[in-house]
Amino acid sequence: MAVLEEALGTPPTLIANAPDAPGWVPGLRVVPDLRPGLGALGGLYTAVMAVPAPVVVVAWDLPFVTAPLLRALAAGLAGADACLPESGGRRGIEPLCAAYGPAAGPAIASALEAGDLRAVGFHDRIKVSILSPGQVRLFGDPALLFFNVNTTDDLEEADRLWRRHASSR
Repeated sequence: MAVLEEALGTPPTLIANAPDAPGWVPGLRVVPDLRPGLGALGGLYTAVMAVPAPVVVVAWDLPFVTAPLLRALAAGLAGADACLPESGGRRGIEPLCAAYGPAAGPAIASALEAGDLRAVGFHDRIKVSILSPGQVRLFGDPALLFFNVNTTDDLEEADRLWRRHASSR
């Protein structure tokens, strides 16, 4: 949370549907999905519609994203409607660690109405800018930046990585 505020100068907004989400981080604005049940794309839609554009989104389970990377994503909107980092992930890009401008809202709505729930399903409707792997590496190791915590094993690995990373500073 502190990384988002450091990067953008404003407190983040949490898009979450869990009834207990308002208690996760006291004082944090929590907004439930405007169109529930539509997965990650529904969350992106909510972020773009509920938070003043432009919006920088970071999935809750990406603990190693840095403020400089988020600032670069936001800056990438100067000539585009969305700016995403390229990664070694299965999609090749990280749509849940990206910046989205106002044009993304209607484009996401169109994808949702068409039944395309892919987090990149609306990209053909807007101008997308991509941070190349070389650009991303300026902000850290992509494998660490986009390390995703979904299981107990992932959490243990994240703790190990955090300790190793902190001790190298």
